[in-house]
Amino acid sequence: QVQLVESGGGLVQAGGSLRLSCAASGRTFMLNAMGWFRQAPGKEREFVARLEWSGGITYYADSVKGRFTISRDNAKNTVYLQMNSLKPEDTAVYYCAARTILTIKYDYWGQGTQVTVSS
Repeated sequence: QVQLVESGGGLVQAGGSLRLSCAASGRTFMLNAMGWFRQAPGKEREFVARLEWSGGITYYADSVKGRFTISRDNAKNTVYLQMNSLKPEDTAVYYCAARTILTIKYDYWGQGTQVTVSS
C-alpha cells in the first residue's frame, strides 16, 4: 500500500503562485510515476501533470504548460507542483496520484487540496 498526503493549497490572486506538495509513504519502492489531477465544481477530473521515474520525463496538460512545473525530491518521497501565473480557471481541488510497477493506472490517490484563484 502507498499513502499520499497533499498540502499547499489555498487562496491566491490571479497572477500569483502556489506550490503543492505530495508526500508518499508506505511501499514507495513500487512507484514508477506520480501525477497531479484537478477537479473543478461541476466538471470531470482532469489530468494536470505527470512525472515518470524512468528518465524523469514530465508531461503537462496544454492548459498549464509553461506555467506549472512538476518535480520530485527523492530523499523525501515527495512530489511538488509549482504553479505560477495562476488564473481563475485553475480553481479546483487538486489531487496527487501514484502509479506502481504493477499497473498502468493510478492506484493511489491523495485526499485533495483546494486551490482558489481570485480575479
